[in-house]
Amino acid sequence: MKTYRSSSSEETKRLGYKIAKETRNSKLETRNWRKGALVFALQGELGAGKTTFVQGFLRGLGIKRRSASPTFIIFRRFRIGRKSLVVSRQSFRNVYHVDAYRIKKPRELLALGFKEILSDPQNIVLIEWAENIKRILPKETTWLRFAHGKKQNERTIGG
Repeated sequence: MKTYRSSSSEETKRLGYKIAKETRNSKLETRNWRKGALVFALQGELGAGKTTFVQGFLRGLGIKRRSASPTFIIFRRFRIGRKSLVVSRQSFRNVYHVDAYRIKKPRELLALGFKEILSDPQNIVLIEWAENIKRILPKETTWLRFAHGKKQNERTIGG
């Protein structure tokens, strides 16, 4: 994935929206979805735009509910709706927004049924602070790095 520059939270949301639309339109078919969930691992410092990106991504999938980072509940599930996304004959039905900031050991997340979430090819999983649980993520995970730019509102986002 190429590197993007954002100069506002609206631009970061638009990038999330765009990537969700690409997913919706099956432009990422080179991946093998049949093994499990489509996983996006978001890493970067506090305030670098991870949650803002997720908000745009959810919007791109047609989810209108506001999404705050699930820091204290660890993850939140959203149903994609009746117009399920079709990729390689698989339908996406759920999106999970995960915040691994408070996770000290990956087994804490596994105790919450995370392995089952990852193994279901009908799930899309967006994980903030994914570096905290890197050992349990699938090899096919798409990694996105969020970083502060030189100016106050500037961000770089890339794989």
